[in-house]
Amino acid sequence: MVRRLRLAACLLAGLSLPGLSLPAAAEPPRRVLSMNLCTDQLAMLLAAPGQLVSVSYLAQDPTASAMAEAASRLPVNHGLVEEIFLARPDLVLAGGWTAPGAIRLLERLDVPVEVFPVETDIAGIRANIRRMGEVLGRETAAEALLARFDADLARLTDAPPGPRPRAALYAVNGYSSGSASLAGQIVTLAGFDNVADTLGLPAGGVLPLETLLLAEPDLLVEGRRYPGSARGQEVLDHPALRALTRGAPAEVMTDPEWVCGTPFILRAVAQLRDARLSLETAR
Repeated sequence: MVRRLRLAACLLAGLSLPGLSLPAAAEPPRRVLSMNLCTDQLAMLLAAPGQLVSVSYLAQDPTASAMAEAASRLPVNHGLVEEIFLARPDLVLAGGWTAPGAIRLLERLDVPVEVFPVETDIAGIRANIRRMGEVLGRETAAEALLARFDADLARLTDAPPGPRPRAALYAVNGYSSGSASLAGQIVTLAGFDNVADTLGLPAGGVLPLETLLLAEPDLLVEGRRYPGSARGQEVLDHPALRALTRGAPAEVMTDPEWVCGTPFILRAVAQLRDARLSLETAR
């Protein structure tokens, strides 16, 4: 018994020796750089003051970013490995669509990179918010953001039981999105059934104009038009499409609320929910 007590005492004493100490918790990164529009915004929502040192140039574009004003106060990067390396970040944030070659090169240069998957549903959004909190050392802030997001979402998803109105997403080149996409999730959360699902396009694809017209959706949600002239946009001005929306103007997708899986998607949900309530009132 005495020998066992002495052994235990030696082991406890040894914990204070170099090489035998308990591992300390890793400190949060002090210089964080984001090279992706969607991680830009999650990081801006959660980072501590001064922790985020650069965001992608798209974060300052109001046609793409829901936080363009906040991003205007930060230096930008263009996703180039040279400029990122010279910025000497402790951590780089990237997205699922970020150029894999750039990520591999940064890792070869011993620059830590966290790649966040593209969100296609609410579970993915919640997971990325929580993960961003973890990598930034801002878990408490992430949980608070999640609580607000969940509460706001609950107030918007109030579709009554029974048959739901049918909506169709229709963008440049006749592209439509079904419920297996983030845009499709927004349609579902607002209380609509998605025409693309019934036409075999749950993950999205090109929807011929004739097929769309025959489907006769209750609401058309159009992709936004871009400046200049492009043949891919001409389908949005087709007379048959205008006839479909006569008396029921189409809603328009705006990139800042539709592109990234952030709490800002709730603005798009609210927009379509208002359209649904108007349809229900008109019946």
